[in-house]
Amino acid sequence: MIIPLSLQQSVQYLKGVGPKRAALLHKLEIRTLWDILCHYPREHEDRTKVTPVIKAHPGSTVTLKGLSEGFEIIPVGRNLAIGKVLLKDETGFIWAVWYRRTTPRYDVFANWDKKFAKGSSLWIHGPVERYHHETHVRVDEFELATEKSAIPIHMDRLVPLYPLTEGVDAKGFRELVWQTLQTYTKDIREYLPEPFLEKHRLQHLPEAIRQIHFPDTLAQRDQARRRFAFEEFFFLEMAMAQVRRTRHQNHSALACTPRRTYLTPFRKTLGFEMTNDQKKAVNDIFSDMAQTTPMNRLLQGDVGSGKTVVALSAMLLAVENGQQAVLMAPTEILAEQHFLTLKKFLEGLPLQWALFSRHLTAAQRRRQIQDLEEGRISLAIGTHALLEEDIRFKKLGLVIVDEQHRFGVRQRAILQRKAPNPHVLIMTATPIPRTLALTLYGDLSVSTIRELPPGRPVLTTHWTLEENAFAAVRREVEAGRQAFIVSPLVEESEKMDLNAAVAEWERLRTTVFSQHEVGLIHGRMKPGEKERIMTLFTDNKINILAATPVVEVGIDIPNATIMVILNAERYGLAQLHQLRGRVGRGRFASSCYLVADPKSNDAVRRLKILCETTDGFRIAEEDLQLRGPGEFLGEAQHGLPPFKVGNLVKDIDLIQEARQAAFSLYESDPECRTTEHLFFQKETARRFSGKLGLGQVS
Repeated sequence: MIIPLSLQQSVQYLKGVGPKRAALLHKLEIRTLWDILCHYPREHEDRTKVTPVIKAHPGSTVTLKGLSEGFEIIPVGRNLAIGKVLLKDETGFIWAVWYRRTTPRYDVFANWDKKFAKGSSLWIHGPVERYHHETHVRVDEFELATEKSAIPIHMDRLVPLYPLTEGVDAKGFRELVWQTLQTYTKDIREYLPEPFLEKHRLQHLPEAIRQIHFPDTLAQRDQARRRFAFEEFFFLEMAMAQVRRTRHQNHSALACTPRRTYLTPFRKTLGFEMTNDQKKAVNDIFSDMAQTTPMNRLLQGDVGSGKTVVALSAMLLAVENGQQAVLMAPTEILAEQHFLTLKKFLEGLPLQWALFSRHLTAAQRRRQIQDLEEGRISLAIGTHALLEEDIRFKKLGLVIVDEQHRFGVRQRAILQRKAPNPHVLIMTATPIPRTLALTLYGDLSVSTIRELPPGRPVLTTHWTLEENAFAAVRREVEAGRQAFIVSPLVEESEKMDLNAAVAEWERLRTTVFSQHEVGLIHGRMKPGEKERIMTLFTDNKINILAATPVVEVGIDIPNATIMVILNAERYGLAQLHQLRGRVGRGRFASSCYLVADPKSNDAVRRLKILCETTDGFRIAEEDLQLRGPGEFLGEAQHGLPPFKVGNLVKDIDLIQEARQAAFSLYESDPECRTTEHLFFQKETARRFSGKLGLGQVS
């Protein structure tokens, strides 16, 4: 795409914008006139319907049009004044009120004698209020209905509302957009091929830019939004199609075949038969790893479905073929749990594995790095520590990323670059709808484990009072079972979480459960202390474990049958489901108690959904609807282009159409010989080179 030279000018030189205002616009990533036009509204407000004054009732937000009958300015403090204009229409009178701060240098009410002289025609927009027996409109925005303003910008139309920053007011920014459109729209040229626009029913660029800012109708606005959303998705899918083509042309991965050296003894030590879903996932992975094309597979399964056993099978396959495997987890405690699982299942095998964590001494870390680089360590487990530059592998063949939604695509790419073309398996217990997975991860094969291991007990969830939850804990503990009690999440701060957990632990062990052994675990404990506490809990020498949300993933205690989550309304739906998954892992019926006092409808809905179902796939869909794609995906979007217009939830059909268009183009013209394909590929390269861990797209 070629941006017209006129629109490449600095925003600073637009009328009404100087260095100070330009600096504020820079906070919105607006530096040029083109950036102004690409800063799309978040919504439009319909101000075409004028309310008669007589129907302006307190509690409503209205647009009024009338004549000024005069004004007054009332000082109410040292730097505060109220401006009032008496507005008249055919049905009556009402005061329009402005509350404004004043300074000795700047009079916000200057020129009111000209603006609001008796007989001036104007629009007013704002909420209707009742104060001291007087009904008035608190003015959010106004516009003079003069000949000069024959085409209103802020009233009598679908008015754009923009995402802004402090210091940039809505009315002023809207005027900048209008000024830019009026002056430079003639310079904008369509760059997408005409047949492409016709095939996908897309507005032409000049019209789409005008309609997305100042639409003539809602239908026109929706058509403009569709044009830009489709464009965003299409070029992302073009990049993904290029990834697939490049990967399929790349035959440098190390092919693996089962040799039974480690896999057979590993399966004998499991002590159980894998579910059909687990077996299918293992077969899918083994089939991928048998190829010289690098595997790129997502393994998703609900809490407790047995993803770790599948991952271990893949790791052992790599090691049987003379390669190394690495597993990266998002938290220390989950990495430690994976390490303990490896010890449990691999004990006795002639293998060396190591945990890379921040708690290693300098000497321990140096020794492990050397052993890894020289190939003595076959299996490495860790967190972000594995991304550090000094950690190198002798022959890395398999990369596994657990709880992938907590890692950015760039972080995954860094780990993958530690080997030329490793097989990659990413895992999640937060299922992602397939279309989203395809959008986010490109040419991705998906394995899903829906089956839970046989014999898993019923898990019920209750939203209740604290005393009821604690009574249930006593019953379970007295029956020989164990319990988790998760202390409130006070702040998004580990230190505050720790303080809350310690205080809660003191209350529980000294008063509420003084007859029982109450332990404490949190993320800032040293590994040795955490392991000691977990060993005591595993051996049932601790009856109740008070914890911060670090127990969300990675703890498996079959005898734990009850989970109490205090202040449950402060957690997200997926996190509540993960926490609940710490119980119900043995053969006893289990339960989760949510102690909550929700203040919002969304919080109530989260709690009700959790009480209704234990299906992680339904919970993921509900969570996506509640939070929207940005919050749901979190760090998974890090490195993706921001979707200014497209919505990953609402635009599923559009995503599928864009994906089909992009991938069909590659299939019909794999060598990129047509003019159309060459154009699209160059535009994709302009947008995505060096991003998403994709490298150059050429």
